[in-house]
Amino acid sequence: MSSCRVRPRRAFGLALALAALTLSATGTATALTPHNDGHDTTRFRLFPNTKFLPCLSADGRTPRVEAEVHRGDLNDTMEIELHGFKPDLDFDLFTVQRSNQLANGAPDPSFTGSFGLAWYQSDLHTDHHGDGRARIQTILLDQIFGFDPDASLPPTNTFHAGFWFNKPSDAAACGFTGSTPFNGEHNAGPLAFITRPDAVTGLGPLCTKPDTSTTPATCNP
Repeated sequence: MSSCRVRPRRAFGLALALAALTLSATGTATALTPHNDGHDTTRFRLFPNTKFLPCLSADGRTPRVEAEVHRGDLNDTMEIELHGFKPDLDFDLFTVQRSNQLANGAPDPSFTGSFGLAWYQSDLHTDHHGDGRARIQTILLDQIFGFDPDASLPPTNTFHAGFWFNKPSDAAACGFTGSTPFNGEHNAGPLAFITRPDAVTGLGPLCTKPDTSTTPATCNP
């Protein structure tokens, strides 16, 4: 996905270094503190679908996922890093309209099973150490949306990021049966990790400029 128009130019800090993810000699990483740097760089965590943690974690480690997004002139760049996973797992990364979790991590009681509009962004893979990384460039911050007049779908933002098991069999030991459409073959496993909404705005972390004068809150493009 790309844009032919020039987005407003902004000052940039250090490019795509993920300096906050400094690995120690033991191979552990310093967790990112969610924050927004003048709306040009935003960092956030993704959180597990806890039912499937035993199918994700290795050697008693707690899997963790951190993302950093840099705003660009024509598009934005997201780096996502996975650590502490079982080795050689495959996932499919989407931006989605809604999360199934509340800001405090509790299940969203209003979630009906639909993540709303979903936008396929990248594949993810964990290496033999259980680590993974991907980098995507597209419109992400504040403006990511899709629409379909044929389906009467108005412009709809996808401010959450989540990824699904690529293979249903990788989650079978955790009680998963059937499949979901979240891969290129439309035969994926369950949700593995996803972002949570902001406690005040209810919006996902890809909205960095919320407008709280509306109810519910919207995002300033």
